[in-house]
Amino acid sequence: MAVAEKSTQAETSGAALPPAATGPRVPTVIAEDLHIVYRVNGGARGKGSATAALNRMIRRSADKGVREVHAVKGVSFTAYRGEAIGLIGSNGSGKSTLLKAIAGLIPAERGKVYTNGQPSLLGVNAALMNDLTGERNVILGGLAMGMTREQIRERYEGIVAFSGINEKGDFITLPMRTYSSGMSARLRFSIAAAKDHDVLMIDEALATGDKKFQKRSEGRIRELRKEAGSVFLVSHNNKSIRDTCDRVLWLEHGVLRMDGMTDEVLKAYEKFTGK
Repeated sequence: MAVAEKSTQAETSGAALPPAATGPRVPTVIAEDLHIVYRVNGGARGKGSATAALNRMIRRSADKGVREVHAVKGVSFTAYRGEAIGLIGSNGSGKSTLLKAIAGLIPAERGKVYTNGQPSLLGVNAALMNDLTGERNVILGGLAMGMTREQIRERYEGIVAFSGINEKGDFITLPMRTYSSGMSARLRFSIAAAKDHDVLMIDEALATGDKKFQKRSEGRIRELRKEAGSVFLVSHNNKSIRDTCDRVLWLEHGVLRMDGMTDEVLKAYEKFTGK
């Protein structure tokens, strides 16, 4: 079990789920009064120095010229095994930041995140190596996701077929720098979806590709839920959220505005946005 909480070193340490989490349903993620603060260099001394900026973040210093951005403000929720949860909200509302905090990539300024199992974050900008072929990236990406070489060999053909990148040629043998952005995103999703996850977090992955690939992706998410995992999906496509998720978290300006059944939350959000 992983915990992210405030400390002078911004550390992540192991901890058990709190007693309140026990019950017939199995929690996979618990956020308790979670606050995430970015510190941005506003032009003071050390400008342009990545090392200096990192040191300021770790020290949580109040150097002049460093602007604080309170990206997530007191968010609390519990996710359970088998749920697919949509994250919606305006641009800059804190959705992607929340996923990064759950994945342990960003330290909490205040509050805690508990995870039962290993969270995996998939984004359309997930790093693969552009100068390597798609074939090599499937292997490296699979290893990075925690699969063994034997598992990758067993699932390789399925990954390539699912991505659809070979439908118009043998692109899997070409360097990824020759791929379109949609092809790259489909391959990333296909690699991540080939593994069974405790917690899978998808940031806008379904926004890429044609309707055929989106349908395959939505079907795979439903399969992952049946295989006892939890799925978080960030998307501006309300139809994808409706087709995929049974629960929605709505964030605005870093605040959890609503948490409930998909249709109920989306109706309120659409009324708010006028769409």
